Order: sequence, then C-alpha cells, then structure tokens
Amino acid sequence: MQNMADVAIISGSTSDSKITDKVRKVLTEHGISYDAQVLSAHRDPDKLDAYVKSSDAKVFIAIAGLSAALPGAIAARTDRPVIGVPVSGTLNGLDALLAIAQMPKGVPVACVGVDNGENAAHLAIRILKVARN
Repeated sequence: MQNMADVAIISGSTSDSKITDKVRKVLTEHGISYDAQVLSAHRDPDKLDAYVKSSDAKVFIAIAGLSAALPGAIAARTDRPVIGVPVSGTLNGLDALLAIAQMPKGVPVACVGVDNGENAAHLAIRILKVARN
C-alpha cells in the first residue's frame, strides 16, 4: 500500500468525499502530489496501521466526523505532521472538532475548521514549503 506522494489524504468514510474533493482540488491547483484513501480508525485499524507505516507522505490530512478518532490514530503511528478536518454531523461538527483539537500531549494534531478541507490543503502546502527550505 505504499504511496509516492507528498500528502496522504485519509478519510474515515466514503461519505466524507465532498471534503476529500476540496482537499484534492487545492493540492492539484498547487501541483502537490497526493494519495487518497478511505480507512476507518475503527473499522480498518490494521489497514490504517499498515498504510501509515508504509507511506512516504510528508504530511497526513485526516478527514473524520463523529468521534473523529482518525487524526489521533494516525498521529499515534507517525511523527510526521497530521492535519485533522472535522466533518459536520449530528452536532454540526462540534463533536469532531473537539475530538481532534483535544489530543493528549505528545500526540499533536493540527485542526482546521469544520468541513474546511481547503484550509487543510493550504496548511499542508505551507508545511511542505518549510520542509523544502
């Protein structure tokens, strides 16, 4: 499952595709390579683990709603930057936003606004620029 991309976009469900499309659009406009996968922290933990460990991506963007465990699960498996995108749901995304923003010390996850895949992509681009300097 190894990819040769600067950014790995991982969504927890196919229902997050509208947000994934926003991320893809910005990265494509800026000529940034990416790989997109649907891997749930709850339903596919072994596949998620294998993907993160085999990926050569420099930045991970994790798109998740409800309990939004995906960004933290990725951050627990890598020391590379992880950007969480909370997805609106039953509590208008507040549950996902808080889950992503309240990670324990030592497991950092950057968090953008609810459904704001564009800002996740822009942040990833900035991280990549810093890494290249």
